[in-house]
Amino acid sequence: MQDKTFQLIKQLTELQGTSGNEGRVRQFMHEKLSPLVDRVETDGLGGVFGIRENKQADAPRIMIAAHMDEVGFMVSHITDNGMLTVVPLGGWNPYVVSAQRYTLQSRDQDIPVISSSVPPHLLRGDGKAEVNVADILFDAGFDSKEEAMSFGVRPGDAIVPQAETIWTANKKKIIAKAWDNRYGNVVVLEALEALQGEDLPNTLIVGSNVQEEVGLRGAKGAVSKFNPDLFFAVDCSPANDIKTKKDTFGHLGEGFLLRIQDPGMITLRGMREFLLDTAETHHIPYQYFVSKGGTDAGAAHTMNQGVPSAVIGVSARYIHTHQSMFHIDDYAAAKEMVIQVAKTLDKSTYETIMKRN
Repeated sequence: MQDKTFQLIKQLTELQGTSGNEGRVRQFMHEKLSPLVDRVETDGLGGVFGIRENKQADAPRIMIAAHMDEVGFMVSHITDNGMLTVVPLGGWNPYVVSAQRYTLQSRDQDIPVISSSVPPHLLRGDGKAEVNVADILFDAGFDSKEEAMSFGVRPGDAIVPQAETIWTANKKKIIAKAWDNRYGNVVVLEALEALQGEDLPNTLIVGSNVQEEVGLRGAKGAVSKFNPDLFFAVDCSPANDIKTKKDTFGHLGEGFLLRIQDPGMITLRGMREFLLDTAETHHIPYQYFVSKGGTDAGAAHTMNQGVPSAVIGVSARYIHTHQSMFHIDDYAAAKEMVIQVAKTLDKSTYETIMKRN
């Protein structure tokens, strides 16, 4: 991996933007997309997309979409002694929330905050007691509600994980927060850069949605606005390979994820065969993936009059925490796949996909 790619990964993963508060990531993406496309547009919820037009009016409209938001929290209440209660934004294992560093993004400034340790009595007894995020207080060091409010803290403020992006010792993997889904943002930018000067056989709509982690919300507005013929989500999914690779999905170092099913979507035959043919023709390593969670493709495929959708994914260990780990070879495979999809998806290929669906 080139240092340029690592630096882009570091920039995007260290940016802080949780669901409903993606402004910093959006600004970054808008700036980076602008020189790579004909124009940049945003939808009403804040998704940002670059469009490369095609001179042929009947060229297929291909949408390749990441999402900007990472999991985090929202302040729900300020206690009399200045502590903060929160509601989760996205799925969290409550046992990984405590004793971590975060940034509280108030209306006036960024404020360092830590999550309290879970009270010991919640961990005792017969093992049936559950720890909930609502039990965990967030502590910014304020002595009173009035002091917290004097720093601009209000209910609704975002609290976002803080972590540094680093290499593993063997330089095969990277440790970072928010690879779900800053992966998608990195890959669309680098794919667009690689496609500069290419005469594409489609109208390409590439960018990033908001609020994926809280119900696939942003994709609905974006698909309605840009009206694609086909939709490809580029997203990160959980690896399940730390104990065994037997009968599990998501193995680091074995290629991009070709998702065939999740609770919200079955990848249609035509899309599945197109991705398989593309990967095998270009010798791109891939692995099948069945998921217990969804992606923006799950929202996109039911929009308009039905939009055939698929996912070009990567896996990472320990997602939805402060620290995830991913393999650079999987990223390289996914990037090459995105590039080849954009280069090869012409009108004839689109018609073939639709006939097979």
